[in-house]
Amino acid sequence: MGDVTTELKTARTTAATKLVIDGVSKRFPMQGGRDILAIEDATFTVEENEICILLGPSGCGKSTVLRMIAGLETPSTGTLRLDGRVISEPDRERGMVFQAYTSFDWLSVRGNVEYGMRINGVPREERKARAQKYIDLVNLGGFEDAYPSQLSGGMKQRVAIARTLANDPALLLMDEPFGALDAETRWHMQELLVGITEAAKTTTVMVTHDIEEAIYLGDKIVFMSSHPGRVHKIITPEFKKGRRYVSKEEVLDLDGYAALEKTIMGLMREQGSNDTH
Repeated sequence: MGDVTTELKTARTTAATKLVIDGVSKRFPMQGGRDILAIEDATFTVEENEICILLGPSGCGKSTVLRMIAGLETPSTGTLRLDGRVISEPDRERGMVFQAYTSFDWLSVRGNVEYGMRINGVPREERKARAQKYIDLVNLGGFEDAYPSQLSGGMKQRVAIARTLANDPALLLMDEPFGALDAETRWHMQELLVGITEAAKTTTVMVTHDIEEAIYLGDKIVFMSSHPGRVHKIITPEFKKGRRYVSKEEVLDLDGYAALEKTIMGLMREQGSNDTH
């Protein structure tokens, strides 16, 4: 990984805007004719090849925002645009990875990764080549013929990531994808995501509740307030100087990491306290 580490330490160049969230609010109907305001006037942008983290206290609407980006929920007001086009419904240009393992038990690793391409009519040879490319990218070479029941949790999530990337989405969406994993597997997966982002040049929006994960992975952190969810603060981890590190320990040791962690913990405490009043 030596060459990769050197590459990841190269400062990232300024990129074009990929995703625009503009004045988005979301209301959910309740019994008795009332409704509940879950998201209020959320506005932020995501740049090309950026890892954007949605962070905030429980119930702040992080996953609702992600579902609206995916087209699984419709905003009550405001617009969402990907590459200038309004998001109005699910589309294969937006690939979603959930916390729950979503592999098909009756398909091998190769079969799972090829599945989306097969239903989209990708020719067999191209499908096979693309599947192998992403199986190798997530370090599952040699497990092509294994079935989900034979894989660990981390390996199952790697299958899900490979399957999503094989469909060549313009945007990768991840809803706490490593939340169910043990601590060691989790940080391995975090490092893998950094490497994948560099190799595949993906743009990612990811929900997490983990502050350490957010700081390590995030090029940008959108911190959301407690209910109703608003964009409380947009944080750029300046101490990383626009760089990504494949080794998590290097980030934890950088000057500025502890200060940012303390700041975000304060925001979490403040917003969590607001939600109880």
